[in-house]
Formats: sequence, C-alpha cells, structure tokens
Amino acid sequence: MADISFLESVSLFSELQDSDLKKIGNVLAPKTIIKNSIVLIEDEAGSTMFIIKKGSVKITRITEDGREVILSILNEGDFFGEMSILDDAPRSANAVTLEDSILLVIHKKDFFQMLHDYPQITINLLKELAHRLRRGDSQIKSLSLQDAISKVASTLLRIADDSGTIFKGQVTISKLPPQQDLANMAGTSRETISRAIGTLTKLGYLKKEGGNLLILDYDKFLSDFS
Repeated sequence: MADISFLESVSLFSELQDSDLKKIGNVLAPKTIIKNSIVLIEDEAGSTMFIIKKGSVKITRITEDGREVILSILNEGDFFGEMSILDDAPRSANAVTLEDSILLVIHKKDFFQMLHDYPQITINLLKELAHRLRRGDSQIKSLSLQDAISKVASTLLRIADDSGTIFKGQVTISKLPPQQDLANMAGTSRETISRAIGTLTKLGYLKKEGGNLLILDYDKFLSDFS
C-alpha cells in the first residue's frame, strides 16, 4: 500500500480526499528496480503504467542509426506508461531507471476503474498530457533553431523546471544527469555539453558546487535562453 502523504504529491491524485487516496493506495503494487534496468521497451504491448515513488527514469527512443534520444527524465511523483493503457497501441518509447528506484505499478483494469470512480483523475491526466505536448513542441523548436550553447541551456532549463529547487532566484539541480544523457537530451555530443557548461560557467550563469549545478539567476537564464 502506498503512503497517503506520497499520493498527495502525485499530480494525478491531487484534490482527492484521504479516504479516496487510501483506496487507491491499496491497488498500487510497489516494485523495486535496480539502476540501468529497462522498465518499458518501445513497440511492445503494454497493460500497466507506473508512478515513481523513489528514484528517476529516463524516457528514450532509438534512432534508425542506433543513437539514443532522451525525451524526458522523470522523478519522484511522475508517472509513465499510460499511453498504451489508453489507446491499446504498443509502447511509444523505452523507459530505463537512472538509479535504484521504487515504482508503483497500476494495471489497466484498476486504472480505468479509478477514472470511473474519480473524475478528478481524468481531469488531472488531461492537464498533464497537455503539458507534455506543449513541452514537446517547445523542445522540438529549440533543438531545430538554437545553437549548441542555447540547446544545452534549454536542456538545463527543462531539468531545472522538472527537478530543480529554487531559493531566492537561484536554482539548484542536485540530480544532474551524466554528460552522455545530457547530450542525448540536447541532440549534441558529450564534448559539446562539457564545453557549453564551461562557457556558461565562465559567463556567470552557472556554478558547480559539490555534486550540484547551480543556475545563479534563474530569471536571467530563462530570459536569455528560452
């Protein structure tokens, strides 16, 4: 059974009562998965979706020439795998754990029962899908029009928006993906990522502090690179 306090933080279940969350928690099956494990495979049939209770997952596709393209990186409270449940089509992407993770598994029958019993979940699901479409459109535009440094900056902004912590205008990214994953997100190379972060640091936009990456003035960074 999932903790009610955790379920309250999941966008799908926002605005539900504790009694409802308790019922939902009873049908969520926790599954522990080690780092670098494949959770979903593109083009396979799917009858389950997942909520990340702990850890992180990258959503990827493989190009015809074998390159990995990272569509998004999901963290605690995010969900994935819902598309195959909704349209009965094969999985549209791969999902791979970036660290040891705990996922909550929802089977198709249980999910449709939730949508029937709690209309607010349907509304929240539509909001999240619309948000992903807008973000995808923005990502395509940035990758096609921007130079290398701007592509890297836009990628860092996406990560900051998804998992960064803001305090007095400064954003701390504590779970920065490896450089190869950043390259796959930005549509560039590891060497370009390293050079771009170095350049942005020299220009005063970024600062490395231990294992964290800091965006020193988020509003200026957003204004200059969005």
